[in-house]
Amino acid sequence: MTSSRPYLLRALYEWILENQCTPYIVVNAYANDVMVPQEYVKDGQIILNISPTAVHALEMNNEAVNFSGRFSGIPTPVYVPVTAVMGIYARENGQGMVFETESPSPEPPPPSAPKSVKSDGKTDKPSASESKNRTRPSLRVVK
Repeated sequence: MTSSRPYLLRALYEWILENQCTPYIVVNAYANDVMVPQEYVKDGQIILNISPTAVHALEMNNEAVNFSGRFSGIPTPVYVPVTAVMGIYARENGQGMVFETESPSPEPPPPSAPKSVKSDGKTDKPSASESKNRTRPSLRVVK
C-alpha cells in the first residue's frame, strides 16, 4: 500500500485551518531532495509556517509539499518530500501529529506454486521451512 502520510498531512492541514490556527510542519532538513534555506536549519530540522498567509502557491500532493515562502524578505522556493515531513501541528496550541520514520515497504512475496495433488486426493503440506518464511500480518499503533 502507499504511504498514509500525505493523506494525513493534508487532512491535518485542513483541520488546523478550520480551527483558525496556524499550521507548522517540522522537516528533516538533511533528507534527500529537501530544498529549504539552510541558514534557518537547527539540529537538522526546520519548522515552516505553511499557512495561506505565509506562503504562495502551496501544493501538497502524495510526493511533496512545495511552495514559495519569504525568508528575511527574500522569496525562496521550498520543496519538501513528504517522507521528510516529521510532523504537523498548530502553533497556537501544539495539537497535531508526529510521524514515524518510514522504512521502504517490503517487496511482496512471489506467487506460490499451486499445491500438488497426490493420487490419493490429498494435497502436499508446506514444508517446515516454507511455514517459517510466511509473514504474519501485523498492525501498529499510530499515536
